[in-house]
Amino acid sequence: MAIIVGIDVGGSTTKIVGFNGKTLLTPMYVKATDPIASIYGAFGKFANYNKISLSQIGKIMITGVGSTYIDNNIYGIPTEHVDEFAATGRGGLYLSGLDEAIVVSMGTGTAMIHAKDKEATYLGGTGIGGGTLLGLSKTILRMGDVEQIAAIAEEGNIENIDLKIKDITSKNIIPTLPKEATAANFGKISDIATNGDFALGIINLVFETIGMMAVFAARGKHLDKIVLTGNLSSFRRAAQIYSGMGVMFGMDFVIPENSSFATVIGTALLYLEEN
Repeated sequence: MAIIVGIDVGGSTTKIVGFNGKTLLTPMYVKATDPIASIYGAFGKFANYNKISLSQIGKIMITGVGSTYIDNNIYGIPTEHVDEFAATGRGGLYLSGLDEAIVVSMGTGTAMIHAKDKEATYLGGTGIGGGTLLGLSKTILRMGDVEQIAAIAEEGNIENIDLKIKDITSKNIIPTLPKEATAANFGKISDIATNGDFALGIINLVFETIGMMAVFAARGKHLDKIVLTGNLSSFRRAAQIYSGMGVMFGMDFVIPENSSFATVIGTALLYLEEN
């Protein structure tokens, strides 16, 4: 059986995956400084790692903002462009094992998709995402390495950055919200705030903004399942922050294995399921 390859050319990384029948081959990625170079670089890395030849590949499915630079077949293999939101929705459901959910693509920016069975509807999005986290970190912390930002955030104290409900009232004015809930991101910056505090504040700002938009999208569709995908979904603090938000708002935030590769997995799946 021919191998089906999916490629997702994003704003910062190019991801690639393959299906040999129903078997998912190891997903991989490369930095996407140049779309075309990154596509061929990812392809070579993927083929070499999985020890497959061009003759074994029957179809290439490609998506993402950088895929528009590809007009012809890749290495002479039939290449088809796929709607990115359809791919994200399909990949999110496949990885989570759900039949319907709000699938959130947390990349450089963020997109919200209502996915049901094989249908996906783009609901909207926000410019808040991984690009925001890095941009603010470079401005405030003079740091642009995600791992370093995550590391110093582990030492941070959010009480030195964010205004909490308990800071402005002694009563439980909103029964469903704990007093530790955020009233204003960056609303209580202490004079003794450290870089770790600021790093945690930036992370909290980005993740809570995305989380609340996802909650609103889920409520609009009368759902309580939210699947988080994209590079930012695998960030060290994601599970902890969204676990707390899930309790607060009655939502089940799901971060499946291989969540960073949901879109590219969905890209290949769309062909498999149609054929």
